[in-house]
Amino acid sequence: MSEVPARASAVVIGAGIVGNSLVHHLALLGWRDVVLVDKGPMPNPGGSTGHASNFIFPIEYSKMMFDLTRDSTEQYKALGVFTESGGIEVARTPERMIELRRRTTQAKSWGIPAEILTPEGVRKLVPYLDESVILGGGYFPTVGVVDSLRAGTLMRDQARTSGALTVLPGAEVLDISVSGDRVRGVVTTAGEIETGNVVICCGVWSPRIARMAGARLALTPTVHQMISVGPIALFAGTTGEISYPIVRDVDTGMYERQHGGDMEVGSYMHRPIIVDPDAIPSNEEAALSPTELPFTADDFDPQLAQALELMPELLGDEKAGIRYAINGLISMTPDGHPLLGETPEVKGLWSAAASWIKEGPGCGRAIAELMSGKVPTIDVHEADVARFYPSSRATGFVRARAAESFNKMYGIVHPAEQFESARPLRTGPLYERTRELGAVCYETARWERPHWYASNEPLLETYAGRLMERPAEWESRWWSPIINAEHLAMRDACGLVDLSAFTVLDVTGPGALAGLQHLAVAQLDVPAGRVVYTSLLNDEGGFVADLTIMRLGATSFRAVTGASTGGSDAKWIADHLPDDAQLTDVSSGWATLGLWGPRAWDVLTSVKRDGDQSPPRTFGISEFTEIGGAVVLASRISYVGEFGWELHVPAEQAGQLWDLLREAGRPHGLVPVGIGVYATTARLEKGYRAYGAELTPEYNLVEAGMTRPRVKPQSFIGKEAYLAQREVAPDAVLCTLTVDSAVSADGTPRYALGGEPILALDGSRLVDALGRPSYVTSAGSGPSVGKHLLMAYLPPAVAGAGTSLLVEYMGEPYPVTVAGSGAVFDPSGSRMR
Repeated sequence: MSEVPARASAVVIGAGIVGNSLVHHLALLGWRDVVLVDKGPMPNPGGSTGHASNFIFPIEYSKMMFDLTRDSTEQYKALGVFTESGGIEVARTPERMIELRRRTTQAKSWGIPAEILTPEGVRKLVPYLDESVILGGGYFPTVGVVDSLRAGTLMRDQARTSGALTVLPGAEVLDISVSGDRVRGVVTTAGEIETGNVVICCGVWSPRIARMAGARLALTPTVHQMISVGPIALFAGTTGEISYPIVRDVDTGMYERQHGGDMEVGSYMHRPIIVDPDAIPSNEEAALSPTELPFTADDFDPQLAQALELMPELLGDEKAGIRYAINGLISMTPDGHPLLGETPEVKGLWSAAASWIKEGPGCGRAIAELMSGKVPTIDVHEADVARFYPSSRATGFVRARAAESFNKMYGIVHPAEQFESARPLRTGPLYERTRELGAVCYETARWERPHWYASNEPLLETYAGRLMERPAEWESRWWSPIINAEHLAMRDACGLVDLSAFTVLDVTGPGALAGLQHLAVAQLDVPAGRVVYTSLLNDEGGFVADLTIMRLGATSFRAVTGASTGGSDAKWIADHLPDDAQLTDVSSGWATLGLWGPRAWDVLTSVKRDGDQSPPRTFGISEFTEIGGAVVLASRISYVGEFGWELHVPAEQAGQLWDLLREAGRPHGLVPVGIGVYATTARLEKGYRAYGAELTPEYNLVEAGMTRPRVKPQSFIGKEAYLAQREVAPDAVLCTLTVDSAVSADGTPRYALGGEPILALDGSRLVDALGRPSYVTSAGSGPSVGKHLLMAYLPPAVAGAGTSLLVEYMGEPYPVTVAGSGAVFDPSGSRMR
């Protein structure tokens, strides 16, 4: 073992694929005096990298996960450790065949070659498969396998050869020293190392290591069973590790893949087996390795029978037997994404955890770039470790979600599908009242948010013929025509929306204005009482956040942002504030009600007020006003394109305000309205962009059509890039598209839900000058205009209003027309003002 240095620029804990790729990329970025420490031996210290099946399917519904997988595959190829074998997902059910059409369509969005095969076509590629068991398959020819241990060794050696790295195998981390909320050093069995950066790349051990520094990671070790059967006579004469495509028997949650002379069979359908990180055995205690636990055959037997059904001759050969069987440990998070970035609790404590083999090197590159103060090559905001609030990092919740997710690993999961476990937890002050109205809640950041209300069912008769019904089961799942009825009722009269899940951040202190000015694109040196909508950018001019900021006083501001991004937004703002400004999350102390519609003024002014002050009528003004005994911060803005307010009220008074507004609104046609209207139908009709959908670090203000007439004189992050972007033609233009005909080949109307490719009329993919594909970023009904609406970035040549294009959905093309970059409903905005 190398001599332990007294100081290091960074200590990377964990020498699996992520840790090795991280030190490699740190070295490439010019870091020196990096230390890589692992309690196990090299090259296989005993983590999940050592026993993983090591195959890579490139298809993902998440663009981030696809990009990380693509980048990792390219890195593996550059190292010479990738073998392309092709892969097939086979279908045993008609439902799965439909899902495979959806997956091959998604593959087209990302530019991945894919095709649907008949059972005979599958057997031509996999001659040992019983074609009578299946209905067909989806073939992905770029699937392959990697030697992850060899890749890690090469990356680690390159960093060490460059003089950037010291490697300490066999050194266990005992403690992480923290002072003043900042990492100061690492204590190992080999000695202490002073450092300002510690990176947790420990996979299944990561929660335990994070606790040493006072942080919590939303990760739990989970068992994934795998066996190796051999010798397989058919494989005896093959050259190399693999000669046949990998098979995913997805309806049974299984995979089968050749590994030399054996066949590996793995399962995601056995009972969920959650393991405490503290219960993982040491290298000395483990029979094989710490993450290769003793095999529990009873759990696997049902899946083995299904594998024999699919490949009877090969796996049923009496000369072949189970030569290796483990309960292998893998990392799982509540949403299935990695945990990347600096932890919100401790500065200098970085997480690069919950990354699997297929995205490991991509995650290593991203973390190295973040640590170097660079904008990551790949947009990894969905994987931000700060996205999880404290309640979502609680052990019980993480385990419950892992248990629920495990058997869905190969499941047919709807894009709007909701979790059932550990609910409800975060319920706003209006929760019981909305439940009484039949609220159907979706969960966001553990908040229960009403998506529509069963009490509005009578509106279906009122708006019959305008509801844009969805007869196909898939699109009608997790949806109701009541959403469209609520939308029309709000447009006709007035709607009341429970927005209590908003993240509310108060920024105060002498340096509050200067700190926020440095972050915001918009001018924040405005009179108290103004509300400002603004984007926050990274150094390259890409989007980091999209929110509103109210100036409450000379040294007091309130930022309001979405629940799903609130944790990340809070950390970004706090990290960039000066010492004389403070950020406080006051979300739990406030509720927000949205009151919008042409009768909103009548409703609000009819509520008894003890003071003389009227609510603000001027758009962009926020004022405290008395409503029914409560002092309410009324903000004259709208995300639905109607006149009205966001009404911010202390949580304990929200119920009273809700009751008063509902009672006052009865004569004016007020109805409760869910998030299905607020976040989808009304937003799309107005062409409003949403962070995470249209607004991501990949695109800029010019491309999104959000440039302002002037750029403020004060500096702000991303200003230089933004000024440069304003001087040149955009490489893409964000547009709204209308679906001209939703009728499918069988005569059933079908509606795209998001992620689908936008194509030229000849069926070719649209890709902009930077290589970014055109795909649906948001989709939903436009009840006021009677059209299904899509949003997508398009190459400028096809972004003109009236251009005819196609959207492919479930393998079928549908005609669409570019409506333009603005609103398709009330384009002048007169209703809102």
